[in-house]
Amino acid sequence: MNKRSSVPLRSLSVADLGLSEYLPATSVNAGVPEFSLEPLDESDPILGQIRSALRDGFAGVIFVGPPGTSKSWYAAKAAMAIAEGDRERFRFVQFHPSFQYEDFVEGYVPLAAGGFELVPKHLLSICEDAAFSGKVHVLVIDEISRCDAARVFGEALTYLETSKRGLRFFLSSGTEMSIPPNVVILATMNPWDRGVDDMDMALERRFAHIEMSPSSDILRQFLERNGFPAERVQGIVRFFDAAQKAQNPLCHIGHAYFVNVKDENSLLRLWDMQLRHHFARACRHDPDEFKRIESIWFQLVGRPSANPPGAEEVAVGDNLTGEQPQPR
Repeated sequence: MNKRSSVPLRSLSVADLGLSEYLPATSVNAGVPEFSLEPLDESDPILGQIRSALRDGFAGVIFVGPPGTSKSWYAAKAAMAIAEGDRERFRFVQFHPSFQYEDFVEGYVPLAAGGFELVPKHLLSICEDAAFSGKVHVLVIDEISRCDAARVFGEALTYLETSKRGLRFFLSSGTEMSIPPNVVILATMNPWDRGVDDMDMALERRFAHIEMSPSSDILRQFLERNGFPAERVQGIVRFFDAAQKAQNPLCHIGHAYFVNVKDENSLLRLWDMQLRHHFARACRHDPDEFKRIESIWFQLVGRPSANPPGAEEVAVGDNLTGEQPQPR
């Protein structure tokens, strides 16, 4: 039976491993994406919707949409705007299937000297900070549907409601807390990527929902900014629009997939290394639909040089509705 060494292990830093040059600079607010450091402009229509929802009495906002529709980008930058650019007044947390109440509200952590200590986690900490400062604090929850969110919130679920803000209640440990009115929650959710079948209705009804749809206009901006000529942009946008018309909602993709496409080679790699796998998974029960999508990509965008010709062609106008393509 293997035994653990009694010798303390030395922690290795990124510099020790020689990986510093491969990593982006870290944010001063650990865990917050670097793109969030500039707040949304007050004229931004999404920020206007958020502020209106908060005035209407919602506890917060959930951005809902397919992958790649800028949900996390908007949530983080909106948080900075609501927190008036103060990075100490918002925090970013991602839910995942193993995330628990003990990770989010409060939980016991081991002490070096032995034993355990009950410590506040994300929700309790931000509530304490907001109550102390009196200023608006924002909690961003990425992928709120990836776990049983109602279980993660626990007793605090009831007190998210704005009519119950400031009321004192007890956690299962006996800790007394309240959720101040100056705590705002912004969350993101891909409706087709869930850790549970359905979000708890009591939780969802406390939030306003803002639809984040794939945008061909934003895609066009990405491509033009990256130097693609107009005729290439047109073909890529036509493929993008065709994908949004698929009956299978899992085939809908967001514009952010293309944000790092810089040239022809990176465009073809995007298909070969990511989009092809996304569509194959989405169409695993309908291989014919995958073939239609693949054929439309080859016709409108391009074929990887390593991929020999011969894929069945479909009419460019095919809207991926599931009907058999008409012969050309």
